[in-house]
Amino acid sequence: MFNFFSLDIIYYPVSAIMWVWYKLFAFVLGPSNFFAWALSVMFLVFTLRAILYKPFVKQIRTTRQMQELQPQIKALQKKYGKDRQRMALEMQKLQREHGFNPILGCLPMLAQIPVFLGLYHVLMSFNRTQTGIGRLGLSVEENRSLGNYVFSAQDVGHFLDANLFGAPLGATMIQQHGLEAFTEFNRAAVIAVGVPIMIMAGIATYFNSRASVARQSPEAAANPQTAMMNKLALYVFPLGVVVGGPFLPLAIILYWFSNNIWTFGQQHYVFGKIEKEEEAKKQEALERRAANAPAPGAKPKRNRRGEAGVGPDSSAEFSDETTGSADGADEEAPSTPAPSSKPKASKPNAGSTPNRTPRPGARPKKRKR
Repeated sequence: MFNFFSLDIIYYPVSAIMWVWYKLFAFVLGPSNFFAWALSVMFLVFTLRAILYKPFVKQIRTTRQMQELQPQIKALQKKYGKDRQRMALEMQKLQREHGFNPILGCLPMLAQIPVFLGLYHVLMSFNRTQTGIGRLGLSVEENRSLGNYVFSAQDVGHFLDANLFGAPLGATMIQQHGLEAFTEFNRAAVIAVGVPIMIMAGIATYFNSRASVARQSPEAAANPQTAMMNKLALYVFPLGVVVGGPFLPLAIILYWFSNNIWTFGQQHYVFGKIEKEEEAKKQEALERRAANAPAPGAKPKRNRRGEAGVGPDSSAEFSDETTGSADGADEEAPSTPAPSSKPKASKPNAGSTPNRTPRPGARPKKRKR
């Protein structure tokens, strides 16, 4: 019975998704086919990762944004290194200004933990005769008569019957208890099937980590904490997959391998998409800047004061030096002279005496009669 106050809230959805894929592949390959169950585990991973696609994209954007903000973060640490409370307030202010939330960067990784635990529990619950799993003291017949969350008792029997050359999907390489529940168990076959998957899972983990490290900015890579995490991701985590493989059921190793395959492809797709978006933004900014810039060879030319409808604060126009024309060159220039131009003196009529202003202190000359 479903219980909201237990981990059933994780187990039932995981079991339901796996059950849907199992029914589809069992219809084609058969209910006890090893690959029908293996494919159901793989497509369970793909389905869950597809559901988490948007949080994954948000994680990538948050990581890149954090790398861009590294210089400002370092400046705050240098300025308020002794005042932790003030530094925390300034960090929150910086995050609000840039819409940055570091929790979103960890969300997809954290969401995969309950999925992994849920799948591990569901797979191990197919064989309740193992010590510490499910109800203790069950016989093989009693184990096959019980369902497993969404899976029926008949489905449980088909899972225990499925094997590849004597390697059941729910068995581990070092398993000692509950072997009688499987129709066939061959330890050499389990090792022969599990080791290649385990090594491929470690290799996929390494390449995923290397792709992430390669895309880090130089400022972020120079951070001592980031450098330590990069070493863990490149060497410790892949090695941990290989070392921990013998203790895990084949289905869990297959889950880890499938998860890393999906991550590798999705990471390249998302990074490529983000890089194209950033390139498009840069191109748009360059085009907008080019549209606002003056034409090549043009120099600023200010309108003359006193023209009709033009004030002293009018904006500058640009004229082309090569043609010597400006905007509005087809219109006639106004005949009214500019205020700054000097009026030309008119010539006196014939026989008239020019009216000249005497110099200061000079006596007026008498006209001759």
